[in-house]
Formats: sequence, structure tokens, C-alpha cells
Amino acid sequence: MNDSVFYAFLSRMKYIGRWALMRNTRTENVLEHSATVAMFAHALAVLHNERGGDVDPDRIGMMALFHETGEVLTGDLPTPVKYFNRDITAAYKDIEKRSEKRLTDSLPETLRTPVSHLVSGGTETERRLVKCADTLAAYVKCVEELAQGNTEFAEAERSTLAKLHSYNSPEVEYFLEHFVRPFGMSLDRLSGGLSGNA
Repeated sequence: MNDSVFYAFLSRMKYIGRWALMRNTRTENVLEHSATVAMFAHALAVLHNERGGDVDPDRIGMMALFHETGEVLTGDLPTPVKYFNRDITAAYKDIEKRSEKRLTDSLPETLRTPVSHLVSGGTETERRLVKCADTLAAYVKCVEELAQGNTEFAEAERSTLAKLHSYNSPEVEYFLEHFVRPFGMSLDRLSGGLSGNA
């Protein structure tokens, strides 16, 4: 059997920078973004179930971890370009889907179907939770940049927060209320929020 390139390609997400059109105090790559989205999506799924939902938080966390898979072939297209008009958005989404398929097709049969379901599948509810987590991760990036005095992210922070509120999601609102503010804190202030002794 030939070697599969799937996981080697995904490892290269660490070379793809995000927010390419903006001045960053710290560059964020797609791999670390995906890990953040996975953690947030898992939390949103747990909160969703607390409100009567019935989803698998571990599965949704893995879907989130794979949600940028196509970008290892396409790169990260800046948001103003990606959403410039409907034609560009549709074309880019088609390219992303084709990229995802090329990558998952490189997997051995044992893994191809289960991984493909994580990369490109999911119910509407599962995909919505991943999308919410993706937007939350973008918002947190804005909060972190603003905490460092980088006003380049001020408008992105406002528009991303408005987008989060537009989801009308109790899970998102809970996350915003209880988890986001500390992302702008220093290490000393964060440490003060821990209970017990280190």
C-alpha cells in the first residue's frame, strides 16, 4: 500500500497564517486556530446538551479540529476577499470541498469514510455549533489583539461580536459571558482566578 499524505498535509496547517491583511502583534496559524475551535466547539456542544440537545461533544470537537482541512491546499483566503460577492464565495467554497475530497481520498479505506464524515459531513446542528465556535475563536483573537493595544482589530472585534449575537445561540451567549473576558488578561491576573495552591 502506498503511503497516505493526509496527516502530513494537515501537519502543514502550522505554516498557513491567518489574518493576512492585518497587522498582528502575534501571528496565528491555521493549526492552532483549529485546536482553539475544537475546544470551543466541544464546550458549546456540552452546553447545547444541557439545554436539552442531543449531540456528541467529542465528535463535534473532532469536526472542528478538521474544519479547515481544505485550506492546506487553498491557503487561508482573507475574509474581505472570500465574501466580496456571492460568486467568489460560492467558487471558493467549491474549491474547498474539492480540496477536502482530494485529501480524504488519499486515506486508506479503513479511515476514509469515518474521517470524511468529520471533514465534510455532520448534521445541520453539528455544523452550526462548529461555525459558532469558529466565530468565537475569531472574536477571541480580536480580544487578545486589542488587549495588546492593537487597534487594527477594533472594527473586526465589533463586527464579529455582532455576528455572534446574530446567531441567537444561548450556548454562544453563555460562552461570551463566562469565558471570553479572561483572554484579555495578563498571566498574573489569570493566575489570580485559579482556586487552591499551585
